[in-house]
Amino acid sequence: MSVDATLSFEEAMEKYDPVLGFEVHVELNTKTKMFSSAPNVFGDEPNTNVNEVDLGMPGVLPVVNRTAIESSIKIGLALNCKIAETCRFARKNYFYPDTPKNFQTSQYDEPIAYDGYLDIELSDGTVFRVEIERAHMEEDAGKLTHMGGSAGRIQGADYSLVDYNRSGVPLVEIVTKPIQGAGSRAPELAKAYVAAVREIVKNLGVSDAKMERGNVRCDANVSLRPHGRERFGIRSETKNVNSLRAVEHAVRYEIQRHAAVLDSGEPVIQETRHWHEDTRSTTSGRAKSDADDYRYFPEPDLVPIVASREWVEELRATLPEPPAERRKRLQADWGYSDAEFRDVVNAGVTEQIEETIAAGTTAAVARKWWMGEIARLAKNADKDVSDMGVTSATIVELNSLIEGKKINDKIARQVLEFVVAGEGTPSEIVEKRSLAVVNDDSALGAAIDAAMEAMPDVVAKVKGGKLQAIGALMGPVMKATRGQADAGRVRELVLEKLGIEG
Repeated sequence: MSVDATLSFEEAMEKYDPVLGFEVHVELNTKTKMFSSAPNVFGDEPNTNVNEVDLGMPGVLPVVNRTAIESSIKIGLALNCKIAETCRFARKNYFYPDTPKNFQTSQYDEPIAYDGYLDIELSDGTVFRVEIERAHMEEDAGKLTHMGGSAGRIQGADYSLVDYNRSGVPLVEIVTKPIQGAGSRAPELAKAYVAAVREIVKNLGVSDAKMERGNVRCDANVSLRPHGRERFGIRSETKNVNSLRAVEHAVRYEIQRHAAVLDSGEPVIQETRHWHEDTRSTTSGRAKSDADDYRYFPEPDLVPIVASREWVEELRATLPEPPAERRKRLQADWGYSDAEFRDVVNAGVTEQIEETIAAGTTAAVARKWWMGEIARLAKNADKDVSDMGVTSATIVELNSLIEGKKINDKIARQVLEFVVAGEGTPSEIVEKRSLAVVNDDSALGAAIDAAMEAMPDVVAKVKGGKLQAIGALMGPVMKATRGQADAGRVRELVLEKLGIEG
């Protein structure tokens, strides 16, 4: 796969202003699908959660899922949108193997929510307002799995398999207005915006919001214009980006690619692009269709939806604490400084810390592990913290082993590495690898005797009252016990052997 030419990000920013736009697709976690009674369940055997309506069989009629409408209204309210008193569905006509009806039931000129905004806080506390054009309801397409290629993409594949389980799953598509003025912070804003949307829908309880499952997917639009020009450039749309890091990297890459194209004197092509995580680059998909190409027309089998003011206000009253207010409360509850809490939010581990505290640790312990060792391992592996296979239960168990003096901090860090490697739970790893601290007095005594014999000057200092000199004996003792000595017990034994009251 060839990679397009790019300019450095810094050079691109010297010459051009980026304009962004995002279409975030949120799968709703209703029990059944948008227009049918088929189960809305992830991970079942292919083509088992599908019925005649999903497949567009002759003579069948769709029925709107009321819970999906309520979830869509809640999302609109949480995005500070106006809720339409009446709206309707339309047919978006196109042929693709994962769309068995040859059209997608969506909303076109009458979305259920419109004219909203979301205030996004960046890493340094800067707040950037992103205006929302609309949030509309639609159904998801099926899923194609491309077989025989090296990267799982249609390019180079021998054939494709289609699974219609996802066909008809309720979706809300959130579309921003063009985002201007982000400058060099455009990639950071992209990541922060998608993270904020994911946080909102998860907080509302309307979506499982697992990006790795495709519950939240982002189409990222990027265009460039020379500094000082008002007219927008030609945009590209990177489709179905399904991780926060990938959103940030895709926007950054497209800015660099567009800049190289414009510098060469060639026009940017309006097209969809595919993101490749392995190369952190995009490749061309297809020419981007305009709305006219989809031949939208009102769905004849569904009546308009009427959202009375009373209904909307009833739903507004059920909304949970907004994420921004929740963060303020959590910071106060945990006792973190502004800088500490901002680091937690930027690292994307707020939920993990909250779950870990709820599971039984202190706020300090939870922060220590998620912001320390786990973050380090994630950085070394070039992964998100959430992809490391560590849970709140892992940290609680690890901390219990430390408090129970079965392991020390140094061993705990080793154990965590083995957890990340998939070797089991902390307790299983300690047992299997014989990592428990050595607190047997006979074994410790022998190591201490050897250390004291080799370091008479240190022993003299301790006898002379410099008890901090005991630290010099720890190295040899730890080495003799493979780092598994109980440091507290070692100190006690040294003092006992020298007849000193500790």
